[in-house]
Amino acid sequence: MKSSLSAVLCAALALSACGTVRESRINPFNWFRSSTEAETTETQVRTAKDEDPRALVDQVVEMSIDRAPGGAIVTATGLPVRQGFWNAELVRVESDADAPTDTLVYDFRIASPGTATPVGTEPSRLVTAARFLSDQDLEGIRTILVRGAQNQRQARR
Repeated sequence: MKSSLSAVLCAALALSACGTVRESRINPFNWFRSSTEAETTETQVRTAKDEDPRALVDQVVEMSIDRAPGGAIVTATGLPVRQGFWNAELVRVESDADAPTDTLVYDFRIASPGTATPVGTEPSRLVTAARFLSDQDLEGIRTILVRGAQNQRQARR
């Protein structure tokens, strides 16, 4: 009886300590918060277009960062103006004068269909792109920003 009571007491104490781990930086679920939306300036869109022939997605509607072994996966969902866009990729912007040094900036690039396509419904136009970032890539990074033509989304630590 004494051994089972002490085992239950130890388990209860161990579980009560989980409340402090939940809010700590040790917990990988706290590494990046959910994304927020921000406006994109016209100069960002113009300078980004010179580097890659693909267009920026019209809107970045969702962004998430999921922990993975050895790093994290940045996933972004974009909404182009019509159906048929393809070859989606998150392209890293190396020299962004507006971004702080602790920020990774990615452009959400997509290739146009080349021919006239219908507009279609919003769910039929959604395009998703993802990128793996190693722990070395994330070292010293506090914010990850994904840019589209109309808006940008960011996630902070």
